[in-house]
Amino acid sequence: MSDNTPIIIGVGEASERIDAPGYGALSPADLAGRAAAAALADAGAAGLAKAIDVIAAIRQFEVSWPGAVAPFGRADNFPRAVARRIGADPARAILEPVGGQGPQHLVNEFAQAIGAGEMGVALICGSEAISTVRHLVGRSETRDWTEDLGGQLEDRGYGDPLTEPDLARHGARTAINLYALFENARRGRLGLDRDAYRLKMGELFAPFTKVASSNPHAMSREIHSAEDLATVTASNRLTSDPFPRRMVARDQANQGAAVILTSVGRARELGVPQDRWVYLHGGADARDRLPLARQDLSRGPAAVMAAKRALETAGTPLDRIDIFDFYSCFPIAVFNLRDGMGMAESDPRQLTVTGGLPYFGGAGNNYSMHAIASMVRALRARPGGFGLVSANGGFLSKTSVGVYSTMPAQWRGYDSVALQAEVDGWDAPALAPGVGTGVVETYTIEYAGKTPVGVVIGRLDNGARFISTTFEGDPTVAEAMIARDPLGARLTVSLDDKGRSIIGALI
Repeated sequence: MSDNTPIIIGVGEASERIDAPGYGALSPADLAGRAAAAALADAGAAGLAKAIDVIAAIRQFEVSWPGAVAPFGRADNFPRAVARRIGADPARAILEPVGGQGPQHLVNEFAQAIGAGEMGVALICGSEAISTVRHLVGRSETRDWTEDLGGQLEDRGYGDPLTEPDLARHGARTAINLYALFENARRGRLGLDRDAYRLKMGELFAPFTKVASSNPHAMSREIHSAEDLATVTASNRLTSDPFPRRMVARDQANQGAAVILTSVGRARELGVPQDRWVYLHGGADARDRLPLARQDLSRGPAAVMAAKRALETAGTPLDRIDIFDFYSCFPIAVFNLRDGMGMAESDPRQLTVTGGLPYFGGAGNNYSMHAIASMVRALRARPGGFGLVSANGGFLSKTSVGVYSTMPAQWRGYDSVALQAEVDGWDAPALAPGVGTGVVETYTIEYAGKTPVGVVIGRLDNGARFISTTFEGDPTVAEAMIARDPLGARLTVSLDDKGRSIIGALI
């Protein structure tokens, strides 16, 4: 075994619920600091904090776009704010770009650096206190979470745009809107009606609720049947068709997680017990094209290719994987990987180790740090087993995958250059303004406002793709889309005085 073989040696989590005894309204830095302290304790080596030479942190949701202002202030150097809480003084501090792929991407990146002998001990961490912020703002309370630390910081920015401005201009502004478009495209491909498809989503996610019910860090412990999740009620209202509220990521979470990586040789020097070691057998990263540039909106092939490539680099067939954590912000993210990898609906293997984003909690960009932490613990409990974590960022946009096991493996290294080149070479459909007549490719109906608003992606009679929306303030067409399943329907579209395509009528 090469001394430079990268391993995970410690994982930790921290959380609090506003309705739980001892609730302390912790800041993001406090939550991440507690998670980092837990990871140090988990590694079981004295003096480990002083050995950390790199700390990388995931960017919080509330500061995930230029000009964003955190309601209670924030640390100017978040990685070093965490370092201060655990007595570390790393030479290098990193703030990762926006995206839920970040935790697994950093594991892949740092494993490469450790394998090349370029990094010693790295701590990756992140946290969210979204639930606390909303709770305190709702009570007109304030806090001061400002920390002026200065020091070296490699701020990697916000990342490139992940969606087209035309989508937002036509009402597809949020993640729930975009994923709803993907989900309904899949429903159309399968030929299912609305009720049947909602039940399929419920059947997928009902087992996730059972996993969350026994997770001490989960924000929801309630077990739901498939029918509970699929049935639209006052407490499980439709959000953006086809999603009832209980099938979307729960962003109201207070959670932090941390992972410590090093090499086999350094772990021995530091006295980390070998029963703490978990090996990264393989990994991959891929970025898909912008949504309107994808040929088939019902699939995310780049994510599937990343998962398959990770298995290839690990030399591990799919049937050797015992446990999965598929990023589960919405059902389509899980369906996409399960179907694309050829797994049957009846496959008994667990698809989440946390309980998933709707039930465990969608801790902003940091959810998959919790997945990695839970996976490490699960694999330590079943020595020799294999686990796969797939992390997703944007709108099925960025995928990072890791294959893990306690079974030792010689480090071979890997990269995703050829994989990304293949994705970049895919053809894109022609785009055109929505004028004339066409066919509905997919749609959603947004229920958040006073009246429902419909959004359609379709193909004009000449084959070009377009996006269109219903007229603001006039729910007539949206109500027609509610009454009649619009998938595959013909419609008329025209431009308004702002240059937006407006749906005239379903034909």
